[in-house]
Parts: sequence; C-alpha cells; structure tokens
Amino acid sequence: MKKKISGSLFQKVFLATMLFLLSMGLFVYALLAWLMPRTYSNKLSKDLDEQAKGFIAELEQVAFKDCSALFSQFIQSDGIHSVELYTDSGEMLLFPLGQGTGEAYAAGQETAAENTISQNEAVFYEDTPEGNEILSASYYFSFSDSNKRYMLLVYGKAEQISKLRSSFLHVFPLLLCMAILAAFLFSWLYTYIITKPILRIIRISQKMSDLNLEWNLEATRSDELGLLEKSLNFLSHKLAATISDLQSANEKLSQDIEREKALEQARLDFFSAVSHELKTPITIIKGQLEGMLLGIGAYKNHNKYLARSLEIANTMESMVQEILTVTRLEVSSAKDMPPSAENYPPIECIQMIQDYLAENEDIIIKKDLRIHCHMPQKAYISGNKILMEKVFSNLIGNAIKYTPQGAEISITINTAQDGHKFSIENTGTHIPESCFPKLFDAFYRIDPSRSRETGGSGLGLYLVQKILQQHKSHCSVCNTDSGVCFSFVMALGDGKNA
Repeated sequence: MKKKISGSLFQKVFLATMLFLLSMGLFVYALLAWLMPRTYSNKLSKDLDEQAKGFIAELEQVAFKDCSALFSQFIQSDGIHSVELYTDSGEMLLFPLGQGTGEAYAAGQETAAENTISQNEAVFYEDTPEGNEILSASYYFSFSDSNKRYMLLVYGKAEQISKLRSSFLHVFPLLLCMAILAAFLFSWLYTYIITKPILRIIRISQKMSDLNLEWNLEATRSDELGLLEKSLNFLSHKLAATISDLQSANEKLSQDIEREKALEQARLDFFSAVSHELKTPITIIKGQLEGMLLGIGAYKNHNKYLARSLEIANTMESMVQEILTVTRLEVSSAKDMPPSAENYPPIECIQMIQDYLAENEDIIIKKDLRIHCHMPQKAYISGNKILMEKVFSNLIGNAIKYTPQGAEISITINTAQDGHKFSIENTGTHIPESCFPKLFDAFYRIDPSRSRETGGSGLGLYLVQKILQQHKSHCSVCNTDSGVCFSFVMALGDGKNA
C-alpha cells in the first residue's frame, strides 16, 4: 500500500490535502470550543460587573438597616445566583429577609446563631446543581449612615457556559463526519484539478522519451502549467524537425558512404583490370625480345617481330593515354564544385566530326563504308573541346571498326529546345541485349578474342560515359532494325561567343 501511494502523484496529493483539511478543521473546532465559552464567560462577567456596580450604587444611598429590600430585589435579578456581605475584618453578616426597621435588625442580631444562619442561608444562597458554572466578583463600599467599609461578594449564574461546552461535545461526531466528507470531496476535486495537467505532461514526456512525437498539447491555460505545455509543444516540434534532419543527414551519409565504397571498389577493379590488360602485351613483348636475343626459330626474323613489338607498344601507349584520361576525369569529378556544361565555352561540333571522318577516310574507303550525315551547317554545344573530341572519335571510331564490309553509318543531329541530340548508327551488326548493362564498364569487350582487327583497349565507351556524365549528359545504346545506335544529348551553346 505504501509503495503504491509513493508511486502515484494523485494519491500523494489527495492524502496530503485531505490530512491538511482535516487537521485544519479539527484545529478550528478545538479553537472554537475553547474560545466561545471563554468569550461568553467574559460577557457574563461584564454583565455581572455592571449589575453589581449598579446595586452597590443603590446600597451607598441607604442605611444598613434599610438594605434588606434591596438585597431581596437584587438576588431575584436575572443572572444573579447569590450574594455575601462581609465586614472590613472579614466577618460575614447575617440578617433576616423582609425586615427593614432598626428594631428588627437588633432583634435579628440577638437571635440565636443557628436560627440566624438558617434564615439568611435561605435568603442569600441558592443550591447550585452539580456541574453548573458560577461567576464571582467582590466590591468594597459603605452605607450612607456609616463610614465603615463592607465587602460585597456577588455570585452570578453561568450554566449557559456548561451547556455551550456540552453542545460542542454533542455535535462533535456529526461535525467530524461532515468534515471528513467535505475534506474527501474537496481534496479529490483539488487533486484532480492540480494533477490532471501534470499527469498529462508526464505521459507526454514518456512518449517523448520513446521518440513518439505525434501528439500536441492543448495549451489553454495561462498559468505556469500552460507555459510548460506550450514549451513542450515547441520542444516536440523542434525535436521532430531535428530528428527528421538527422535522419535525412544519416541517410545522405549512408548513401555517401555506399557511394564512396562503390567508387573505391570501382577504383580497385579498374586498377586490377589495368594490371591485367598491361600484363598481356608486356608478356608478349618480353617473349618476342627474348626470342630475338636468343635467335630461337622464327624469332631470327628480327624485322618481323620488331614491327610486331612496336605495334604492341603503340597499343600500350594508347591504353596508357586513355588511363591517364580516366584518371583526370576521376580527379575532376572528385572536386567540390566541378564546372557545369553551361560554364564551358561553346564548341562547333560539325567541323569536329568532319575532321575526324577525313582522318579515317582511308579506312572507310578500304571497308567500302557509306557514311550518311544528317546535320545542320553549324551546331554549337557547351563543353570541354578536348574531351568532346574524345567522345566523337570513340563513338565514330567504334562504328567504323565494328561495321561490316560495305555497310552504312548514319550520323544524325536533331536540334530541340533542350539541346542537340547526336545519334550514330551503324548497320550490319547487333549487340546482345544482355551486354547492355556492362557495355560502358572499363575493359569490357563484347568480343572476347581481342583480335587486332576488333579488339581495342576496352576503355572507349567507359571514357565516353564518364565524359558525358561530367557534362550532365548520358550515352544510351539500342538495337535498331538494321544495326546499333548510340545517342546522347548536349546543351546548346551560344555561337556568338565562339
């Protein structure tokens, strides 16, 4: 029970409030039970004092022998219980009631003491019921016929005080029950009003500790608890926004980490592929040179194998150049703010395409290829001129290299609002669709034979995609009815600034 109460704010406030109210009620009851009889006693004493002083004023106007009637009248007054008269030496005086002459007084003095005491007790004293309160007051005065001082002792009735105390004791059980009931109801109402917002705030704080922020307190109060509710609402909104930002940042960080891992793995794969690709021609050159130095068999024909070694060395040189290009692209893309395509100077690409076709005219003629160009007279794009030359040379060079004897190559440029769309299609051959996902990977070849006629370094299309990505573009490939088509879109360039 104690543990249950200590763990409940409502029960603790309720019990504390109820005990306080009961204690205050009992204290007020005890204070009233003590003060009211005392206050009433003071009032009766004051009234008795006023009556006694009035009586003494009358006694001072008469002689001693004529005072019996006044005593008889005074003792019958409301609130007077009895009176006693003493001489200055402390001797109590006794005389018969109803005799007002001097002779009667003298005769009374000569009467036997027992008879006199018996008669005067009937006059001056009344029997007092047991438990009744008696008030008393003493006064000194002198009769008009003598300077001798007398002391008057007046007793007043105070049975009302006993009745008042009895009434307090009589109603105590009823008042106690009413006080307990009132304290219970008021304590419950007070505790409910006080603890309801606090308990609601406690439940909300528990939800906040579980990061459950889908709630809102109705801050209708204007006191400190209302300010606390408003602060909790503001805190929950800020906390929700902060958690959302942290989650977004964590997701972005996770994506960056995954991207860095992918880039790192791509670099490792790239250098592994470079090592593998360079190992083969180096092994060939090394074997040919050793054979020529040792004069083994056909290797005695130095002119033939030196020419082959030179051809392999040229291939290696081309591969190294492409590897250096890839490295420069990787370094450029790793910068914080790589230049966008709009920041490059405009390039006139029609002349660039025509110059490359002229350089490879002998190969075109040898393979009896038909080149169809559907291009405007001028076409300006925004980009790096050296890199874009690499894009056109690789795509057109692949088309020339892989197009069968006597087939056709179409180079088309369509201009739209978003830029120039370049399409290079060669007929007579198709690429298996299963190869499309890996076609732009480094050192990937569709033809695994790597013959001198068809086998390149495997970096051409990889470089094309990297360069176009740096220019905010993308190269796509698809099979057509008659062949294969590579296409990409470049942003328009301003020919006036060329």
